[in-house]
Amino acid sequence: MFKRDLYLNRLIESQNNKLIKVITGIRRCGKSFLLNNIFYDYLIKDRKIDPKYIIRFAFDNESDIMKLDSYFPKKATTKKVRGQDLVDSRKFLSFIEEQIKEDGFYYLLLDEIQNLENFVRVLNSFLYRDNFDVYVTGSNSRFLSSEVDTEFGGRGYRIHLLPLSFNEYCSFTSSDKRDALNEYIRYGGIPLVQLQPNDTSKVNQAISIVKETYFKDLELRHPTADKNNLEETLRVIASMISTPINPTRIENTFKSKYRLNIVNDSIKEYIKWFEEAYLLNKVLRFDIKGRGYIGTPYKIYFEDIGIRNAILNFRDIDETDLIENIVYNELRYRGFNVDVGTIKFSTKSDKLDKNNKQIYIKNDAEVDFIASKGSKIYYIQVALEINNEEKKEQEYRPLRNINNSFKKVIIVKNDSKAFYTSEGFLRINLLDFLADINSLDL
Repeated sequence: MFKRDLYLNRLIESQNNKLIKVITGIRRCGKSFLLNNIFYDYLIKDRKIDPKYIIRFAFDNESDIMKLDSYFPKKATTKKVRGQDLVDSRKFLSFIEEQIKEDGFYYLLLDEIQNLENFVRVLNSFLYRDNFDVYVTGSNSRFLSSEVDTEFGGRGYRIHLLPLSFNEYCSFTSSDKRDALNEYIRYGGIPLVQLQPNDTSKVNQAISIVKETYFKDLELRHPTADKNNLEETLRVIASMISTPINPTRIENTFKSKYRLNIVNDSIKEYIKWFEEAYLLNKVLRFDIKGRGYIGTPYKIYFEDIGIRNAILNFRDIDETDLIENIVYNELRYRGFNVDVGTIKFSTKSDKLDKNNKQIYIKNDAEVDFIASKGSKIYYIQVALEINNEEKKEQEYRPLRNINNSFKKVIIVKNDSKAFYTSEGFLRINLLDFLADINSLDL
C-alpha cells in the first residue's frame, strides 16, 4: 500500500468541522482508495467506529447502484439529465434513511458524487443534521477550487489529491533511491501505473489510461468538440511543458508543423477543459519588481509527469523539462502557491554613448518558481546539471538580481550534497529536495 499520510492527516484534522469534505483530483490518482480504504481503516482501527455507522456509496459502482434497485425495485434508479445518466437523488436519500435505523453519529463516504442528481442540494441537506459527517470525492469540473465554496455556500472544505509524490512512491518501491527517481521521472505517480510489474506493463497501462479514461472523459464531457483537434492540442501542449506559451503560439505550431488549422479561440477553450479535468495547470508569470501578474505568455505543467509522457507515447523524454514539472508538483504537494517569476534588471555595456556616458543594457530573466506559503517565500531555479561557468551564470543571475531577503534555492538533479554558495543561495540536489519535505529549510 502506498502511504498517503499527508492527505489522511488533512482528513483527520477536518473531522466534524461542520463542512462537506470534498476530495478532488485527476482520475486514477487514488481519491477512492484514500477515502474508502485508508480513511475507512483509520475510522475503524484508530477511532474504533463501528462499521454500521460508516455508510459508503460509489456512484460509479454498479454494485452500489444495484443496492438501490433492491431497496426500491419499482422506481428507476437513474435518470437522464443533460445527456448524462445520474442517480436519482430522492431514491438515494431514501436509501440513506434505511441505513440509519439506530441513533448514533454517522460517517458518510460518497465516491464520484457528480454522478448523483442535484448533488449539491443533497449534500447541503446533511449539513442541517447533527449526526452526519460527510466526505465526498469528485472528478468533475464543478469541483475546481474556485467553485467549491460557491457550490456549497461557503460550507465546503476542499482537499486536492495529487498523484503520488516521490516520497509516497518510495513508500512502496524497494528500488534504490536513484533508480526510483529515474523510474518516477519516466512513469510519474499514478498508483495503477506504478503497481504494474515491469516497464512494458507500466507503459501500456499509462497509455491505456490516457486513451480509455482521459480522452474519453473529455469527449463525453464535450461531445460537440472535434475529437482529433482536442487530442492533438493536448499532445502539442505536452511537448511544450516548462516553455512560455500562449494560444497563438500553439496555433502557429499547428499551421507550420502539422498543416492543421485549429484557431486561437478553440485552443483557449481546450486548455480550459484540460484544466477542469485536472490534467494540467496553467501557471502565470509574476513580475517580481513590478509586483504584478503577466497574463501571457504563461507556462503549463502536467498534474502527473507519467501521464504527460504517455500522451506522447513516451517518445519525448527530456529530463530538463520533466524535473521542472516534478519540482512544481512537489511544491504544490507541500502546500505552496507557485508562480513563475520574471525579473528585469540592467547590466553595464562595454560601450559609452556619444556623451561619453555609460550605456546600460536592459535584461529580462526568468525565475523558474516563486513558492509562497504564509510568510515564507522561496525563489527557486531548477537545472539538470551545472557543469560550467556559463550554465552557472544562467542559473545564478536571476536570483542575484532579486533585491529582497527571501531565500534563494537552486535544485540540480546531477549535483553533490547540499551546500550554500558564497552568495548565500541554497544549492541542493533533486533527490535530497524530494526526499525531505523540509528540505527548503536546510
